[in-house]
Amino acid sequence: MNDQFPSEHEHGELGDAEYAEFMELAAEEGFDLEDVEGAIDEAGHGPLPVLAVVGRPNVGKSTLVNRIIGRREAVVEDKPGVTRDRVTYEAEWAGRRFKVVDTGGWEQDVLGIDASVAAQAEYAIEAADAVVFVVDAKVGATDTDEAVVRLLRKAGKPVVLCANKVDGPSGEADAAYLWSLGLGEPHPVSALHGRGTGDMLDAVLQALPEAPEQRFGTAVGGPRRIALIGRPNVGKSSLLNKVANEERVVVNELAGTTRDPVDELIELGGVTWKFVDTAGIRKRVHLQQGADYYASLRTAAAVEKAEVAVILIDASESISVQDQRIVTMAVEAGRAIVIAYNKWDTLDEERRYYLEREIETEFGQVAWAPRVNVSARTGRHMEKLVPAIETALAGWETRVPTGRLNAFLGELVSAHPHPIRGGKQPRILFGTQAGTKPPRFVLFASGFIEAGYRRFVERRLREEFGFEGTPIHISVRVREKRGKKK
Repeated sequence: MNDQFPSEHEHGELGDAEYAEFMELAAEEGFDLEDVEGAIDEAGHGPLPVLAVVGRPNVGKSTLVNRIIGRREAVVEDKPGVTRDRVTYEAEWAGRRFKVVDTGGWEQDVLGIDASVAAQAEYAIEAADAVVFVVDAKVGATDTDEAVVRLLRKAGKPVVLCANKVDGPSGEADAAYLWSLGLGEPHPVSALHGRGTGDMLDAVLQALPEAPEQRFGTAVGGPRRIALIGRPNVGKSSLLNKVANEERVVVNELAGTTRDPVDELIELGGVTWKFVDTAGIRKRVHLQQGADYYASLRTAAAVEKAEVAVILIDASESISVQDQRIVTMAVEAGRAIVIAYNKWDTLDEERRYYLEREIETEFGQVAWAPRVNVSARTGRHMEKLVPAIETALAGWETRVPTGRLNAFLGELVSAHPHPIRGGKQPRILFGTQAGTKPPRFVLFASGFIEAGYRRFVERRLREEFGFEGTPIHISVRVREKRGKKK
């Protein structure tokens, strides 16, 4: 029975017998067994817990995020409200991995400072399993900080209080004043110089659950969760209303009428689904920049809570950079994906021709995603949405037994060997699928495997095993050169 119900935490999704066989193979090929075990654990993890970093402008949130993820990725500028493409990053501390949602880059005047801080904190907290609340120890707690504290209390998520800009012992006294916020011990930190961040991260690990709370509803047979995402005004709310057969969501010509995320239970094709509506964000024309940032924060929050992302594209307009960003966000989050082209009923022959060309060039990287052409206004082809979602979920949960995978890899490598580099020919020796949702493979090789060859392997995996509608993660471990024979 073990292969049926793998002891998930011990070795990814490999059953005991399969695992034992695999480790034997690894030993024969001369791999370090600890390294192999680590690789399987890493790839076999389920969804990672999410940590949100919140606080008012200029307290050093992005600097802290860079410190946590160990590289300069989050944009850091003195000007509050630097927009950018990404809000979610992966991080690791003391051997545990988690995701960080950075709420640094927003424009502080969008709705007046307090409201903006509240809005951006709200979206992030909603998606998070724990929160780091950053306060400037030099300035002390402000009214805006107090407003965020109220939000945090209401949300009931575990909070780690970070007193930033403490560069030396004198600053520690300033940090101590922050006990008054009632959020427990303030951790004195200098995000800029790295002082105190280790202790703070230890506290973060205690606050974060081993795995995120939302185990996707599958364990208790709850409804599957669908995030409806897309740039403002592509018709997300109209689609939701059409799907639900009633006016559940305010629809307005104004881009971004929806502000609070609405979770709707909707019956479709005889099955109940939970739709996480992330329709646009309230915005006024002169505030486009900050609002775009809110949109990506909202999208990230919804995607974190969902299993499938239905990405809505306005077929009547050219595919935009923002559309591509949203697709990338869903792929990076590792969710099942369906692409729905809305307003299909309005297209003439010429636009259809050009749209197909655009899809080929702009969305080549997600050619595996099921696609439906719909009209949220008339309800055209709505019945095709459910089969597409089910197909994507099935691909997302597909697991290839190790024996079958290795037979496939053996044939692939002998028919299409890796190009010779520097007089050597690296070979994929064997591999296993350590996780699903999305499918995660670990391949073990005799030398460095180039990105082009990895893409080739992914393409062939899809041809052989399906995996429609899901990203695939492939990590490669190379056999270390061993010294003297033991």
